[in-house]
Amino acid sequence: MLEPLGDLPSPPEPNYFHGEQLSFSDAELGATRSSGDDDLNLRYATGEVRIVTEQARYPLNTISGMVSGDDYELNPEFQRRHRWNAGKQSRLIESFIMNVPVPPIFLYEDEFSHYEVMDGLQRLTAISAFYNDELTLVGLEEWPELNGRKYSDLPEQIRRGVDRRYLSSIILLRETAKTALEAERLKQLVFERINSGGVALKEQETRNAIYNGRLNKLCIKLSRNEHLCRMWGIPLPTPEEEAGDIPDELEQNTHYRTMHDVELVLRFFAHRQRRRIGTGALRTYLDSYLKKGNLYPEETLDNLESLFVETIALVHEVLGDRAFWLWRFRHNKWGWLERPTTTAYDAFMFVFSQNLHRAPALRAASDAFRKEIPAFYEQYVEYFDARMTNMRNLRERDSLVSLFVDKVLSRGSA
Repeated sequence: MLEPLGDLPSPPEPNYFHGEQLSFSDAELGATRSSGDDDLNLRYATGEVRIVTEQARYPLNTISGMVSGDDYELNPEFQRRHRWNAGKQSRLIESFIMNVPVPPIFLYEDEFSHYEVMDGLQRLTAISAFYNDELTLVGLEEWPELNGRKYSDLPEQIRRGVDRRYLSSIILLRETAKTALEAERLKQLVFERINSGGVALKEQETRNAIYNGRLNKLCIKLSRNEHLCRMWGIPLPTPEEEAGDIPDELEQNTHYRTMHDVELVLRFFAHRQRRRIGTGALRTYLDSYLKKGNLYPEETLDNLESLFVETIALVHEVLGDRAFWLWRFRHNKWGWLERPTTTAYDAFMFVFSQNLHRAPALRAASDAFRKEIPAFYEQYVEYFDARMTNMRNLRERDSLVSLFVDKVLSRGSA
């Protein structure tokens, strides 16, 4: 059994890379305010939080030009995790053939006459593929006679009928927000609410759609790291995936489908500075960190990428596939909680990243780590409760894992 630790010293601050440290205002971290009725009435009367919109309709045969043009911003990374297969695309086209009402797409005017697609990406890309003769209709139920045909192969009357259809849109105008910060907040609010009518999006899915940028793309790239996939039970990358054909096994994986794998990479980068921030919800902090981190210079992003790659490999080599499992007392006995947890992930990734200079010693002590980690969790089980997420809990877990690493290595060198 590991001896008691006594007072917990804080683990050392990271050696931040040039340009890495960020600062955040209270507003960015979600600070709340209290107001009386008079303030609330004034706030409503002045239109402080009121969406300004207009509506538009686009003939279907103009959609392909929209998708390929410069005036509409589509997020291909969002499509990567939520793309429609040919069957879903075909059913949309069948709806237009039958004149079934199709929900409007939502656009955000980020610059005058320039728009981001907030909701409706799959409809736009399906229509574009159809008109570019890239979609072969399959699985049609009301018009099975058209299965196997492309747009150019359709009977003339049906083709003309589809050409008469429109896709409606609702556009959030620039006038909605007075500042860039308010624009980002309202865009996120609207995006989440228009998607809540179906399957509610997870936090990282929303981040990916709203805060796409260089850091976001790096997190997506690193989420397919082999070591991360093995420790989190995610199918490994395949040549078919690289060619754009996502295997069913991968699409059905919860971590991949909800972009939790991408959030894991983001958490690692953000955790390096989170203890400096103070209180606040993790979700709000990750939103703010990603938004500002997208502006990191390439040198900083390269350094962060190397840090993640080296750290995730070291953790896997030392602790194995169970690196982020917790040892728990359940059903009247101690045993592994047979799934990875962010509680263990955050702390062990941070501490190992601080000890890359001791990598040979860590690898040499792999057997000792795997042998002693159950006793470590038995002694400090209360510190690794997933419900304990405030700043003090983070510091305590980082400190405990840091001291655990030091003790195992010191015994190995004795």
